[in-house]
Amino acid sequence: MTEPLSPSMGNLRRNMSTTGLPQVTDKKTEKLFSLKKGFLQNDVDTIHRSIIDHTEYTLARTKYNFDSFAAYQATAYSVRDRLIERWNETQQYYQEKDCKRVYYLSLEFLMGRSLQNTVSNLEIKDSFGEALSQLGFELEDIYEQEKDAALGNGGLGRLAACFMDSLATLDLPAWGYGLRYNYGMFEQGIYDGYQTELPDYWLVHGNPWEIERIDVQYMVRFYGNINVMNMADGSKKYSWEGGEIVRAVAYDTPVPGFRTKNVNNIRLWSSKPHKEFDLAMFNEGNYFSAVEFKQRSENITSVLYPNDNTYVGKELRLKQQYFFVAATLCDVIRRYKKTHDNFDSFADKVAIQLNDTHPTIGIVELLRKFIDEEGLTWEQAYPIVQKTFAYTNHTVLPEALETWPVSLMENLLPRHMQIIYELNYKFLTTIVEKQWPGDFGKMSKLSIIEEGHEKKIRMANLAIVVCHVVNGVAAMHTEILKERTFPDFFTLWPKKFQNKTNGVTPRRWVLQTNPALSSVITKWLKTDLWSTKLNLLEGLAKYAEDTALHHDIQKAKAANKQRLISYIRDVCNVDVPADALYDVHIKRIHEYKRQLLNILYVIHRYLAIKAMTPKEREQVVPRVVIFAGKAAPGYAMAKRHIKLINSVAELVNNDYDMDQYLRVVYIPNYNVSAAQVIIPAADINQQISTAGTEASGTSNMKFAIGGSLVIGTMDGANVEIAQCIGEDNMFIFGYRVEEIDKAEADWKKGLIPVDPRLKEVFSAIETGKFGAVESLVPIIHALFNHDKYLVIADFPSYVEAQKEVDRVWKDQKEWTKRSIISTSKTGMFSSDRTIQQYADDIWNIKPCRIPASDVRLY
Repeated sequence: MTEPLSPSMGNLRRNMSTTGLPQVTDKKTEKLFSLKKGFLQNDVDTIHRSIIDHTEYTLARTKYNFDSFAAYQATAYSVRDRLIERWNETQQYYQEKDCKRVYYLSLEFLMGRSLQNTVSNLEIKDSFGEALSQLGFELEDIYEQEKDAALGNGGLGRLAACFMDSLATLDLPAWGYGLRYNYGMFEQGIYDGYQTELPDYWLVHGNPWEIERIDVQYMVRFYGNINVMNMADGSKKYSWEGGEIVRAVAYDTPVPGFRTKNVNNIRLWSSKPHKEFDLAMFNEGNYFSAVEFKQRSENITSVLYPNDNTYVGKELRLKQQYFFVAATLCDVIRRYKKTHDNFDSFADKVAIQLNDTHPTIGIVELLRKFIDEEGLTWEQAYPIVQKTFAYTNHTVLPEALETWPVSLMENLLPRHMQIIYELNYKFLTTIVEKQWPGDFGKMSKLSIIEEGHEKKIRMANLAIVVCHVVNGVAAMHTEILKERTFPDFFTLWPKKFQNKTNGVTPRRWVLQTNPALSSVITKWLKTDLWSTKLNLLEGLAKYAEDTALHHDIQKAKAANKQRLISYIRDVCNVDVPADALYDVHIKRIHEYKRQLLNILYVIHRYLAIKAMTPKEREQVVPRVVIFAGKAAPGYAMAKRHIKLINSVAELVNNDYDMDQYLRVVYIPNYNVSAAQVIIPAADINQQISTAGTEASGTSNMKFAIGGSLVIGTMDGANVEIAQCIGEDNMFIFGYRVEEIDKAEADWKKGLIPVDPRLKEVFSAIETGKFGAVESLVPIIHALFNHDKYLVIADFPSYVEAQKEVDRVWKDQKEWTKRSIISTSKTGMFSSDRTIQQYADDIWNIKPCRIPASDVRLY
C-alpha cells in the first residue's frame, strides 16, 4: 500500500526533467545553491571550525563541558557533513545516468562503529587526528566513545556490511535496505558463569550517522479482507482493504567507498503508528486503549529477532519481514517511476538480492503491487519479478530453513496467501507435472506448501521457484545445496544454481583492524594498493623465509597481543601472559559450531598438565584460550556450554599450577568492535564445525588474511582456504563431509568407542570438579543420547591436531613462515571479488563512478 504523495514530493515530481533530476526554476534558489559549489575542505583549521560549530550549534555545549563524548559527537557530525555532500552527488549522478541499481535486502547489517571506517575510507584520518590532537583528544580514544550499532547478530549481518563497503568501493550503484531496530538481539552479561540477556538499547545516546527522512514515509497494511471485482473482460480485480495500517519512516546511513567519491546508502525502516492515538478515546478517559495501537505499531521494529516460540512471537517476526519488504518495494518503485512511464524496463534497471529467506515475502509483495495496484496481468508481472529477484542461501541445515504456518499468513497477509496458492498451483501443474508426470512424491517435496498436521509455507522453496538465480556462499556449501538440500530443484533448473564464495572487506578487517600488520604489508610490497587489490598480497610469498620479514611480523603480532591483553584486563579482570600461544574461538554459540569440542579438549589439556612432572611441564606450550559469542535466549543447551566454559575458566585461572601454562577467557557481549581487537592477536583460530554444517564462515577469512593459522574441519570456506594456502599450512582434523553419514550410522550402532582421554574429561565434569553438576552433566547425557554433531567421534583426531599445533609452535621460524603464506595466499577472500562476481553473473550492473573533481556537480 503506497501513501499519497506529500506536497513536497508532488512538487518534486512536477519539476522533474526528462533525466529525472529536479529542475531549479527559482532564481533565488539557484543563486543560493551556486554558493555551494565546492566540497568541504579537510585542512586542520577547517576541521577545527567544523567540530567547534557542531559542539556549540548541534550539541549546545560550551568549552566548559567539552568532554570525550562531546568530542566524538561533534567529530561524527563533522565527518557526516562530508559524507552527505558526497552522498547527494552520488545519488543525483546515478539518477542522471539512469544506471541499473542493486537493492540488497537484509534483516541484518552488522556495521560496527562508523567513525573509524568513515575517516579511513574518506582518507581524512590524519587531518582529523591532528585537529583533535590540538583540541586535547586522541582520535583512537574518540573511536571508543561510539557504541556498536546493534543491527545484526552474526555472520549474516557482518557479510552484508562488508558487501555494502565493497559495492561503494567498486562504484556499483546500490542501496541496502533493512530495519532500524531500537534494541539489538541483547547485551550479553556473564553472571556466575551463566549468560544473562540485557536490553541492548544502542540508540540511548542517539546516532549521529543516520539521517531521518521524514519526507519518505509509506503506509503498510496488515490483516483486513480481500474485495473481488468481476471486470468486463471476464478477469477479476482484487483489492486488499481494512485491517491495520502502520507507517514506515526512512532513516538513511551513508556508506562511503574507499578512494572514490561514491557514497552509497543503507535505508532502514522504523515503524510508527499512522496516527499517534485516538484523541476521542483519550478524552473519554480510556487512556491505555488510546495509545495501544501506537505501542503495537512501534513493536514491529523494537527488537532484532523477537523470540518466536509462541504464536505472538511468530506473528511479530512475520510482521517485521513484511513491513520491511513492503516499505522497500514502495521506495524502489517510486524511484523507478521517476524516469519510467511503464514497467517494461523494470528488470533492466532494478536487481533485488535476498540475503537469506527473511525478505522472501517481497517476491509475493511485488507480484501483488504489479497486479493489484499497477494493473499488470499475471503473465506480464511474473517474468519481471522473476528477472528482478535473486536469492542467497546461507544454511545447509534443513531444520533452519524458514517456514510460516498457512493459518498465520492467511490472517496477517490474506492477499499474499492467495498469490502463494496461485503461484504454487502454476508451478506444480505446469513445471513439476511436466518433468515428473504423476509423481506425487516429487510434487510434495517441491511444493511451496508443506502438507501435514499444520500446513506451512516453505520460504526457501518459494525463493527457488521464482528467483532467476540461487547462490550458495562457499564451493562446498553450493554442492551440498545441489546434491543434498535441494537436489530435485537442481535437477529441474541446474543453471539456476551458482556459487559465490563469501569475502570480507580488507579495509575494515586489515587496514583498520590491524594497522601494525598493514604497515608491514605496505613496507614489503612497496605499495598500499593491496587494500583494494588483495591479490597483491601474493607478493609476500617470495619473502616467506626472510628473517627480516619474520621479525616485522612477530613485532606486529606482539603489539596486537598487548592491545588484547589490556582489553581482557578491562573487560574480564583477567591477566594473560604475552608470550603464550593465543588460541581463539569467537562465534555464535551453537552445537554445530562445536565450542563444546574445544572446551572438552581444554579440560583434557588441564588434566594432562596437572598429571605431569615438573620436568615434563617444561615442554608444555603456554596457551591463552579465548572464547566469545552469544547463545540465542531460548537455546538451553548452548547456554549450558557457556556455563561449562566459564566454570573451566574459573578453576583454571585460579589454579597456581596453571600460571605459566594455561589461561581460559570468555569475553562477554561479543560484537564487531571486540572482534577488531581479538582477531589481530590470534595465533590460531578454531573453525571446527562438523563437516557439512557451516555454509561458509567469514571469521575464518579474517583470521587467515591476518596470518592466524586455522585448526579446523574441511567444512564451509575452510575447503577453499586449504586450496589456497595448502592443507599443510592448516591443522585439519575430523571426518570429511563424504564420511559423515557413515560416521553417524556407526555411532548409533556403537561402533565408535569413546576415547579414554574423553572419558576422563566426562568423569571430571560428573564428579563436580567444575561445580554446577545439575547444569553441566546434562551436556554429557545429551552427547550419549544423540551426538548429532559427532563431538565424541571427532575428539581423537582433534587431540592429534592440537599436538601438531604445539609441535609447530615450538619452531617459531616455521610458524611465522606459515603465517606469512596464509596472508599471501588468501587474496581471493576479499568481498570486492565476491561483489564483482555478483555484479557480473547475477545482477548485470556496471560501475557508475562520479568524476573526480573538487567542484560540486549538483
